[in-house]
Amino acid sequence: MIDHPLILLGLFPLAAYVIGSTPFGVLLARSKGVDLRAVGSGNIGATNCGRALGRKWGYFCFALDVSKGLIPVLVVGAIVRPAAGVPELWKQAAWLLVGCGAIAGHVFSFWLRFGGGKGVATALGVVLGVWPYFTFAGLIALGLWIAVTLWSRYVSLGSLVAATAFLPTFALLNWGRAARLWPMGAFAAAMVALIFVRHRANIRRLLTGTENKIGTKKLDAVEAKG
Repeated sequence: MIDHPLILLGLFPLAAYVIGSTPFGVLLARSKGVDLRAVGSGNIGATNCGRALGRKWGYFCFALDVSKGLIPVLVVGAIVRPAAGVPELWKQAAWLLVGCGAIAGHVFSFWLRFGGGKGVATALGVVLGVWPYFTFAGLIALGLWIAVTLWSRYVSLGSLVAATAFLPTFALLNWGRAARLWPMGAFAAAMVALIFVRHRANIRRLLTGTENKIGTKKLDAVEAKG
């Protein structure tokens, strides 16, 4: 059966990892004759894709990277939520393991020798798909990301502020059911920690005032890849 534990906790997360590993930025750039890892920051995400190919391609790459997290989580959610006889904890585990698989695939893509992106767009797709527990907190975080990025013109700062706000926002919105949603809280904390770790080079540059702003032609060749 499709809701068998081996399928929910093994096969589906593995499939999500394979989907998440698809380096859309690299593929889009390659279709234009560009090696995305050899230009600009070397990052495979939407920001560097937009710099290398143009803004519309950056937006397209962002949407594709979001979909890598959103679609697997929506599919598994549609399976586990109505499943009768499956313990609540198992349902959450199945949902979250698929999200972990998608994010891990983007950050540690086997196509790229286990390198990859920073995981923000794919993580956004995951949180939007975990309805309704993560969705509203994810939308608030997305709004903060847009506002801070437009104000500061630092994509990395917008990502870090949004990640910082996500966990307390999730806790506040789910205060009455926090005890039974502890796996989701743990997942959210780990996801935020991963985003900060992947942005450690950006944090150093923000502190020293050398981080690149969007809308400028200067590209930072020393930005940490991924």
